[in-house]
Amino acid sequence: MKVAIIGSGIAGLAASIRLQRKGYDVTVYEANDYPGGKLHAFQLGEYRFDGGPSLFTMPQFVTELFVLAGKNPSDYFQFEQVEEACTCFWDDKTILAAKSDPEHFANEVERVLRYPKSDLIEYFNHIKNIYDHSASIFLEKSLHKSATWLSKDTLRALLKIRQYDLFTSMHRANMIRLGEPHLVQLFDRFATYNGSHPHKAPGILNVIPWLEHGFGTYFPKGGMEQIPKALHQLAVELGVKFQFKSRVDQITVKHKKAVGILVNGHEVPTDKVVSNMDVFYTYRKLMPNVKAPEKILNQERSSSALVFYWGIKKEFRALGLHNILFSGRYKEEFDSMFDRGDIIDDPTIYINISSKYEKPDAPSGCENWFVMINAPHHEHQNWDEISRRVRKSVIRKLNRILEVHIEPLIEVEKIWTPEGIQQDTLSYQGALYGNASNSQFSAFLRHPNFSSSIDNLFFCGSSVHPGGGIPLALLSGKITSEMI
Repeated sequence: MKVAIIGSGIAGLAASIRLQRKGYDVTVYEANDYPGGKLHAFQLGEYRFDGGPSLFTMPQFVTELFVLAGKNPSDYFQFEQVEEACTCFWDDKTILAAKSDPEHFANEVERVLRYPKSDLIEYFNHIKNIYDHSASIFLEKSLHKSATWLSKDTLRALLKIRQYDLFTSMHRANMIRLGEPHLVQLFDRFATYNGSHPHKAPGILNVIPWLEHGFGTYFPKGGMEQIPKALHQLAVELGVKFQFKSRVDQITVKHKKAVGILVNGHEVPTDKVVSNMDVFYTYRKLMPNVKAPEKILNQERSSSALVFYWGIKKEFRALGLHNILFSGRYKEEFDSMFDRGDIIDDPTIYINISSKYEKPDAPSGCENWFVMINAPHHEHQNWDEISRRVRKSVIRKLNRILEVHIEPLIEVEKIWTPEGIQQDTLSYQGALYGNASNSQFSAFLRHPNFSSSIDNLFFCGSSVHPGGGIPLALLSGKITSEMI
C-alpha cells in the first residue's frame, strides 16, 4: 500500500519511519532540498546557526524510532544532558541558574531567591502528577476518537480533572502555587512553548516545564540539525523514498477520497496521503475546492518569533547554552502581542549559544547567538520597521544587563521575521504552533490527525493534535501512523 507524505518536518519523518517499518511503501515529498522543515541550519561566514528550534527535551521519542527499527541510536547521533536548563536574568540584577534537575533547581532557588526548597519540590510534584495522569490521553492518543474517551485511563483522569488547573489560567495557578514574582514569571514563560498567553492559557499547560525538568534538557552533538539528519538516514535505510525540491501542488480528491497528489505537474496515485504541511495551507492551497473546517482554520493563531542571528566577536562566561533576559512588563508584553499585534520596547530576550557545546559553530574566542523575541503572528505589520525598533531595544537591554557594548561585537547578522517564517516554512501567518492555546478547551479544538470528510487523508505536525515543539510533533507522527 502506497503512502505519500507531504513535507519532511520532524513529524513527517517520524510517520515515514513508522509506516515503512510496518510494510507500507512510503514516499516523502519535500519542497526544500533538505529534510527537517523548521529544524534546519545555515552558515553565516564562519558561524553555524540552527535556524529553528533550539531546545531538545524528551530524547526518548527520538531514540524510540531507532529502537523500533532494530538500530542503535548512538550509531546515528549522540547527545548529552545539559546541567542548566536556562540562565535567567532580571532587571533587579537577580541571576538564577535554572538547573535541569528539579532537586538541584530547588537548591539554587532557595539560595538565590530565599524561597523554600520544599515548596518548589511540591510544585514539581504537582506538575508531574498532571503529566502522569494526562499525557497518555492528551498527548499520545487522538482526542477525536471515541475509543480514547471510553478507556479506563481516560475515566480515571477525568475523575481528577479539577486537580489539573484546567479551569484557571497558567498565571493564576502559578500565583497560587508559587507566589514568588521571579518564579511566577519564570514558569509563566512556558506558555511560549506553544505560542500562548500565560494569563489566558489553561493551567494544565503548567505541565510543560515537567517535560524540561522532569526528563532533562539535552544537546545533540553537531547541533539541532542532527536530529532530522539522523532520522532521514534511518528512513532511507528502511526504504523510505524522498523526493526533494518537489513541491506538492494538489491533493487529488475523488468521491470524497484522497487518491493521489500532483507534484511538479505530474499526477502521482497513492493509497493514503499524510500532510505534514500547515493544516491551513493544506486546505487553502492543496484542496481549494474541498469544504474546509472553517471554525478550526479561523481560530486565533499562536505567537511567532523575531530572530536575530548574530556572530559575536567575544565569549561571555555569564551566559550558558540557553539564556532568558526577562521583561519588566511581562503581562503587557503578551497583551501587546495578542491584542495589538506588536512588540513592546522592553521585550523578553532568549539567547541560545550552541557554540558553548559545539565549539566549531563559531571561530575561536567568538560565539554564535540565536537571539529570539516572542512576536505576534504576521498580519500585515511592517516588519522592517518593527525589526529596527526591536533591535535597538534588545541592544539597550543587553548593554545594561551584561554591562557591555554589544553592537560593535556583531560580526555577521541575519534577521528572520514572522513574515519570513511564513514564506520560508509555509506556516500560516508565521505562527510557530498553529493555533494558540488561549482557552480552556483549546486542546480539543486543534485539527485531528485525520479527515472526517475525506477518506485516506491524514495530518501530522505542529498545526494539528497534539501541538508544536519537537516532542509533540514526534507524537503527532506516531498517532497518525497508528491510525493508518
